[in-house]
Amino acid sequence: MNALLQRLATRIALAGPITVADYMNEALGHASHGYYRHGDPLGTAGDFITAPEISQIFGELIGAWLAERWQAIGSPARLRLVELGPGRGTLMADALRATRAVPGFHAAIELHLVEINPTLREAQRRSLEGRLPVDRLHWHDALAEIPADLPLLLVANEFVDALPIRQLQRTARDWRERLLTIEDGTLRFVLAPGPSPLAALLDPAVARGEPGTIAELCLPARSLAQDIANRLSGHGGAALLIDYGSSRPTLGDSLQAVAGHRRAEVLADPGNADLSAHVDFAALAAAATAGGATTYGPVTQGEFLRELGIELRREALTRDAGATASAIVAAGVERLIAPAQMGTLFKALALCDPRSPPPAGFSTAA
Repeated sequence: MNALLQRLATRIALAGPITVADYMNEALGHASHGYYRHGDPLGTAGDFITAPEISQIFGELIGAWLAERWQAIGSPARLRLVELGPGRGTLMADALRATRAVPGFHAAIELHLVEINPTLREAQRRSLEGRLPVDRLHWHDALAEIPADLPLLLVANEFVDALPIRQLQRTARDWRERLLTIEDGTLRFVLAPGPSPLAALLDPAVARGEPGTIAELCLPARSLAQDIANRLSGHGGAALLIDYGSSRPTLGDSLQAVAGHRRAEVLADPGNADLSAHVDFAALAAAATAGGATTYGPVTQGEFLRELGIELRREALTRDAGATASAIVAAGVERLIAPAQMGTLFKALALCDPRSPPPAGFSTAA
């Protein structure tokens, strides 16, 4: 039994079963033992690879999208550029490199990175060295720490999927929350003894699920979307959320663990595996709309990147490159946009100041 599992066992013995959200919070964010508090999970030596690490084109296109949104809101002299979960800083470094020739854009930026991992913060610092003056680089543990007093441009790539979820299971009579208890040193799922008030938050189509089916709710994701929307409606700007999940509410248990680029048992080794769940983009969009933003999408990542010009950029990078370099670039692009890889499962959703024109990349959502 690892140290975090021992802590969870003690907590359960004292206070009873915990929610799936409690488990995710501890496994990912515990100050000493949480997965996101130590080491570098990215790359071939880590547990997973994200889009910015696959191809530089991803960050370049995001940078162009952000610069266009800055111009769409009137090119303000100051803005807060925020990235949630910036990894090694690769996306932001590529975005800033690609936009260095946009007049006035970099001079307006105050960059704020939301990151709780000290190792990754240092990697981000190295990646961004020389991109902006050091006095305009800021790190935070949460979006709430960033003042809401300027126009906002925000990007979150594979961030929402790690926010803690609650799970409900349909019985013959009602929806009950799925909880975790421990027996003989092993975590296992149990159902709460009575109906869950969270069932009132389920989409009607989901709420009609058959007995035995599982539904998921990510309340922090809804709060995040509404917070971002409040900021956008008050001071202008845009946010881009890219993650994997469904365009419509769905049933099913999507909680998964990954370690060493392989699926792992969700409850087996808390703190030593990445945990995530599919994003409910419909719920995100609804929360953002309630917060005063105009939403666009979701569209698939493949559609979004194609509309931004990923294939033209691939051609430009490979035109004078050798065969090996060209093959690497082409393979990266294929991984990002192919339906059988990341192109369909991953979606993009834009939240915008309702006073600004529609953003690029979302025409297929009309």
